[in-house]
Amino acid sequence: MIYKSVFAAARINIYRIARPSFIRNFGASSNMASLSKRQETESAIATGTFHELVNRLNQSKSPYVRGHMNNPVAWQMWDAEAIALAKKLNRMIFLSIGYSACHWCHVMEKESFMSPEVAAILNKAFIPIKLDREERPDIDDVYMNYVQATTGSGGWPLNVFLTPDLEPVFGGTYWPGPHSSASSTLGGEGQVTFIDILEKLRDVWQTQQLRCRESAKDITRQLQEFAEEGTYSKQSGAGADGEEDLEVELLEEAYKHFASRYDPVNGGFSRAPKFPTPANLSFLVNLSRFSNAVADIVGYEECAHALEMAIKTLISISRGGIHDHIGHGFARYSVTADWSLPHFEKMLYDQAQLLRVYTDAFDSAHDPELLGAMYDIAAYITSPPVLSPTSGFHSSEDADSLPTPSDTDKREGAFYVWTHKEFKQILGQRDADVCARHWGVLPDGNVERVNDPHDEFINQNVLHIQTTPGKLAKEFGLSEEEVVRIIKASTEKLREYRESKRVRPALDDKIIVAWNGLAIGALAKCSVVLDNVDRIKAQEFRLAAENAAKFIRQSLFDPASGQLWRIYRGEERGDTPGFADDYAYLISGLIDLYEATFDDSYLQFAEQLQRYLNIYFLAPGPTATPSPTTTTSTSTSTSIDTTTPQSSSAGYYTTPSTLHQTPTHPAPLFRLKAGTDASTPSPNGVIARNLLRLSTLLEDDTYRRLARDTVSAFAVEIMQHPFLFVGLLDAVVGLEVGVKGVVGVIGQNDDVGLGEAEREAAREGDAGVENVEEGLRAATGASPLAAREAVIRRARAEAGSAASTSTAVVSIIDVRTTGDTTVSESAQKSNWLRTRNLLLRDIRPGKNYLLVCEAGTCRVIDI
Repeated sequence: MIYKSVFAAARINIYRIARPSFIRNFGASSNMASLSKRQETESAIATGTFHELVNRLNQSKSPYVRGHMNNPVAWQMWDAEAIALAKKLNRMIFLSIGYSACHWCHVMEKESFMSPEVAAILNKAFIPIKLDREERPDIDDVYMNYVQATTGSGGWPLNVFLTPDLEPVFGGTYWPGPHSSASSTLGGEGQVTFIDILEKLRDVWQTQQLRCRESAKDITRQLQEFAEEGTYSKQSGAGADGEEDLEVELLEEAYKHFASRYDPVNGGFSRAPKFPTPANLSFLVNLSRFSNAVADIVGYEECAHALEMAIKTLISISRGGIHDHIGHGFARYSVTADWSLPHFEKMLYDQAQLLRVYTDAFDSAHDPELLGAMYDIAAYITSPPVLSPTSGFHSSEDADSLPTPSDTDKREGAFYVWTHKEFKQILGQRDADVCARHWGVLPDGNVERVNDPHDEFINQNVLHIQTTPGKLAKEFGLSEEEVVRIIKASTEKLREYRESKRVRPALDDKIIVAWNGLAIGALAKCSVVLDNVDRIKAQEFRLAAENAAKFIRQSLFDPASGQLWRIYRGEERGDTPGFADDYAYLISGLIDLYEATFDDSYLQFAEQLQRYLNIYFLAPGPTATPSPTTTTSTSTSTSIDTTTPQSSSAGYYTTPSTLHQTPTHPAPLFRLKAGTDASTPSPNGVIARNLLRLSTLLEDDTYRRLARDTVSAFAVEIMQHPFLFVGLLDAVVGLEVGVKGVVGVIGQNDDVGLGEAEREAAREGDAGVENVEEGLRAATGASPLAAREAVIRRARAEAGSAASTSTAVVSIIDVRTTGDTTVSESAQKSNWLRTRNLLLRDIRPGKNYLLVCEAGTCRVIDI
């Protein structure tokens, strides 16, 4: 994937680095002529620098990296051995970073890394290193920041030339191979190929090495200054009281930014290419879900318009070609402004984030198209090939695949596109005509030539909803019900044909903790909303989330130290320790899972992980002091120190301090703190929200202070560009408006019921329950199970839609003492929380009620 992202375009106004002036004139004959091949080789042998490299990628566990082990390029691993070799041979490092599902990564491999001509230069003059960005996002972030700061854009493949000290000299994304029909321009210097760049960098290193090193050191210094965001912005003097400067008015500024860029025709907030940007859509949906205190400032019409923009965009995406209408799931982004032509890679983190925002949007608007998208994404995540036999979720599916089993060259989207002729052969004439109109299928294909530079889509069609069933019914003289039946039956036929006759894109079967955390949270939240619509599916999706969480705890968590490992593949965990996003996203998912099940073991696990974050990732604030509060864990499975290390923070680093002590994993140049939301949510934004939720659930103000200081660490940057920090803005609302805590207390079994309003809501909502009265009896009957369900319903209703944000949390405490097995199991689920939360220790059985705490006071609502 190669693109100019919205994030990059915005960031470049803040951070800009000039490329070295002496690296120019690519492709021009150098007046600093190199030695002849023979002379160069003889000289290298004489000076002891001759070394024949061997491709080492068979040592890797990454599917992406291993995919290059048969290249003629003598790729090295990102490890101490390769870096030591670069220093010993005094060679520049060529670092190429990509990932399995990246289309342009595969293009560059085919054009350049399979080229003997390219390999000869790389193997002789450089130390070539191949790296999977999903395994080492910390390394990717450092050098992506560099490329964005020097070019104004970024993407993958990410290619950077480094000194042996890992300092960047020159970088970019895709460069065409020596015989490519594509072209590339660098700063107006005309068409260049990868060969041109390699020869220029080789000559510069041989003839101007000192200048090269000095330039790289200066660039690194500038990057380190840019990396200081999230350190209370020292130059501006912002400090720990920065919270006072961050007010809810910032949400209005962010809203105005998105409103000014909104595409009212197609949805979305940019020209082509278009990315769904789930973080931004979640922000817009949540504007309508916050309390009236936010609407009073942002404006009620503005909050309503924010929801309208989000829903229009979500429906356009769901109808577009970016959506796989046959096999579920969504592609990474759209090449076109109308969402009709995707780049076809499917990423787990996109599915998880989109599931969450579709769920929240449906919970707000109750639009059936949004509900359909929820089912679609949840089904994709919880089914093979995404669902692994271990119960974890795999990372991605490639964009490219073989057109037929007998082909040897992959094409982008080959698995997903259709000819008009195939429609008629598979569906029959009438159904093919109906479905062709529905999905915009044309005899000559529906991909414009301007969007098909490699002639891969001639006569091919990307399915996107062009005509609704209602219009088709009138056009074909059929009932709307019959049209819907035809579309459903045809979808199944096309899916069966595709699965049996075509070659599925390659699967990256890494299980990444961070992305699994996003999926766990999304499935948990989806299950809560579906409880009122389809309890069978709600239970299915909730169980999938629980199984994934159980797998991670068993296979990727060390209970003795509290550490996570990032990746599992091939029936074993990798040796890369977890990064901040692994902890942040998993903690968030576990809190969501607690609120879906009210099993406090998930909450206990979440706090264990948060304590580890505080010890090894937290940057101490300027007034850091030992925390006056400590926590004693009641768990017998862990020996982690439960003392909160400090009560002040300057945000959380991406990498743990322990990574810099691991010789097999070379550390990045410096530690970054991620505050902005991009393709995945800002770890610091997610952490701040987690801290607010934990603070209320556990009645622990230490976590709230850490949340406040984490947000304040980015105060100056947020005030300058609030639309880049929507995750942290959610936490700003929680800090300014407060977090509402709703505790449902189950103290008795009998006389439990719902009022008429709740009964009516249940009748309307339980569309998935065939016998509504039976469903009502299950929810309201005088039984141990009924008591629990009734209290849960009332507690969730009291929290309202704000429970999807950082401004409301729900917990359930069962204090019944009867010997009934169901009661005992229910009470067991809240034992730890009652011990951990001082507010709940003295609760006794006797009645069912809600304890609602907000603004420093608590009130009781009898049930």
